[in-house]
Amino acid sequence: MAEKKKEGLLYRLFNMNRGDRLDAPEEDTTPTLKRYFKLLGRRFWKLVSLNLLMLPLIVPILLIVYFYLGFEKTPIENTPLFSVLYGANFIEPSTSTIQLLDLFGGQLSIPVYNNTASYIGIGICAAFLLITFGWQNVGSTYILRSMVRGEPVFLFSDYFYAIRRNWKQGLLLGLMDAIVIFLLGFDILYFGSMPGDYWMNVGYYAIFALVFLYFCMRFYIYLLMVTFDLSIRKILKNALIFTVLGWKRNLMAIFGIAVITAINVALFPLFAITPLGIAIPLILPFLYYLSVTAFTSAYAAYPIIDRYMIEPYQNAPVDESEETSEPSENA
Repeated sequence: MAEKKKEGLLYRLFNMNRGDRLDAPEEDTTPTLKRYFKLLGRRFWKLVSLNLLMLPLIVPILLIVYFYLGFEKTPIENTPLFSVLYGANFIEPSTSTIQLLDLFGGQLSIPVYNNTASYIGIGICAAFLLITFGWQNVGSTYILRSMVRGEPVFLFSDYFYAIRRNWKQGLLLGLMDAIVIFLLGFDILYFGSMPGDYWMNVGYYAIFALVFLYFCMRFYIYLLMVTFDLSIRKILKNALIFTVLGWKRNLMAIFGIAVITAINVALFPLFAITPLGIAIPLILPFLYYLSVTAFTSAYAAYPIIDRYMIEPYQNAPVDESEETSEPSENA
């Protein structure tokens, strides 16, 4: 038999519909840290290809920021003390007011919204992101779940199969997910910019706790959607339960994501002395960051789902007349 032709880098990267082999039957599939790195190395180029499919999750956000920064700027006070100190110094200048103005006189430059084209650009990007947010998460999560299971992956066909199968629920849950993320981010900025009295500090730390809780819940939300036939209420309920049950693996996933992020940040000073400067650290995350961090969270979360919602039904009879959390056909 002729020896199989060795696959080149470009072929492995851009031939997205090429399937992968199943894990070897004798391979230990226990979800340990060792298997995580083994699976990550085996599927890395597939993750790079998947990352290209996940870029529409962040490209609209980058375009919104670009349009936002493109507005004309006007200065605005950074603290309520600025106007008081400015008035006091205007009426009777003194050394103390000048020193305080140096401390609290910083001003922010905010955009002036007088550019219709930028309005339209922001609106188009925001609408696209809101409508497709859930679908993109569903498609990528379905592929990541197959990788964690050690199953063959066909990027394009699997990606759009998952979207077609869950398009209604994906749209609704994606809208909810995007709105919650926006509100939590807005609350952090709001409480962080307010004077630090007792209740503001309580609200600030409470929002951080909610962000941490919802961040962990997102590990499970889309995995539950592509694996089971559940209502949105039950998906959110089970995601909350698994966040508590899988707290150890959740912390490991957060630690892994933090390490990946720290590595990306550390690349900036390393490449700053090279002729290309920060160009390489800016480009590299677009090739792997989204998919690798999502793979890390899926690898941590799926064993919890498997332990509590799949294994109990594999060897036990199920009464079809009762409402259960039985895995759907694509589980």
